[in-house]
Amino acid sequence: MSKPAELGTLKVGSYVMIENEPCRIVSYTKSKPGKHGSAKARVVAMGVFDGVKRSFVKPRSSQVVVPIIEKRAGQVIALLPSAVQVMDLETYEIFETPMPEEALKSKLTSGVEVEFWRILGRIKIVRTKG
Repeated sequence: MSKPAELGTLKVGSYVMIENEPCRIVSYTKSKPGKHGSAKARVVAMGVFDGVKRSFVKPRSSQVVVPIIEKRAGQVIALLPSAVQVMDLETYEIFETPMPEEALKSKLTSGVEVEFWRILGRIKIVRTKG
């Protein structure tokens, strides 16, 4: 799920959709209104799932799409070669998610509690708990 927002209300650390990919804003610069136009904002953001840097320039009054991030707790059930099986601790639903980056991968074992984000039907393990 996502919602519309005005570009001028966003700041560094906010999330925005760029090229149908949820991204975290790492740089946000504003320009003053000029003789021939409105104030512009330049946004540089990193993809949440793929880590690719994306950017755009738009008027600050334009509408952008902001993804709704559902932060949940889960427990690791099993480690598969390229994925992790996780059980949601609220709904007891079991699902597979891609293996996280190396730093987090070393902390994962069966039975460890994790925090995962669900964004537009995709899931990413963010950190371990405890």
